[in-house]
Amino acid sequence: MIVAIDAGNSRIKWGVHDGDGWLSSGALATADVASLAGVAAQWPADARGVVCNVAGATVADTISRLFARRHAELAFLHASAAACGVSSRYENPRQLGADRWAALIGARAVRGSACLVVCAGTATTVDRLDAAGVFAGGLILPGFDLMRAALASNTAQLPLAEGVFCAQPRNTMDAIVSGCLQAQLGAVERMFDEIADEPDARCLLTGGGARRLAAHLKIPCQLMDNLILDGLLRFAASQGS
Repeated sequence: MIVAIDAGNSRIKWGVHDGDGWLSSGALATADVASLAGVAAQWPADARGVVCNVAGATVADTISRLFARRHAELAFLHASAAACGVSSRYENPRQLGADRWAALIGARAVRGSACLVVCAGTATTVDRLDAAGVFAGGLILPGFDLMRAALASNTAQLPLAEGVFCAQPRNTMDAIVSGCLQAQLGAVERMFDEIADEPDARCLLTGGGARRLAAHLKIPCQLMDNLILDGLLRFAASQGS
């Protein structure tokens, strides 16, 4: 039994897997990490834990103490030069975010062809994985909500917009929402151009903003709700029982 935990900047997502499928899953705000103890009371007592954490040392310590009280094994995934069929061309492989590395491992588990791995959260990351399982590089840009917030915080007359996406915005609210979303879509589609001619190339989308992007992308794409958790699960399996 494996408990996979994805500790992100805004949310902590978790899932319990029995070897055949996800038995349960959930999410809470990262700021509420202390309340994870109440959730953990429902997890099987013998479940091993595997974590990717980009939320800082305090969150990592809280999760570690939680598993220590349960006397359960816990492993943290860190990016490396190679793992689970994925190899990295990052200049310093360990500098890659653990969530990006987990998503790449998850993508390799389900795709044997070239793909673009997009994690749309507080930040949006756009990573290229080739058919041989080589991570060639990728982008980091502010996520959709972070872009909107930056405009509202750093300009005198632009609000935190709640407009709608449209091709030719004719009011300020729609212009902000459409501009922020077009920036996300453009980054993804430009990166996909580099693999578009490869057989069965696909864009895999995960994260809280994934559905917003999928609704407007003009490339072959697939929503993967548990891509990071799937990567953590595959990493845990590679570590043995």
